[in-house]
Amino acid sequence: MMQVNIAEATTDFARLIRLLESRKEDAITVARDGKPIVKMTLVHEPPVSRRIGIARGQFAVHGDFDADNADIAEGLSGGRL
Repeated sequence: MMQVNIAEATTDFARLIRLLESRKEDAITVARDGKPIVKMTLVHEPPVSRRIGIARGQFAVHGDFDADNADIAEGLSGGRL
């Protein structure tokens, strides 16, 4: 992990971002007077396939869930679809 002071981070911000993107650094700490203040890391978003179905098993739908679809569509659109 690399540590830089605030002045260097301000001056070389784009270069620091490139270091993270290229995975040459896994985190960069920004310090004031040698004391760590902020840690910069890449944002790791879960792949789409891991988000789909994430609530599986968390709730149950009882009865005929789609029974009122026609009435709902009519109310939202001003008439039957």
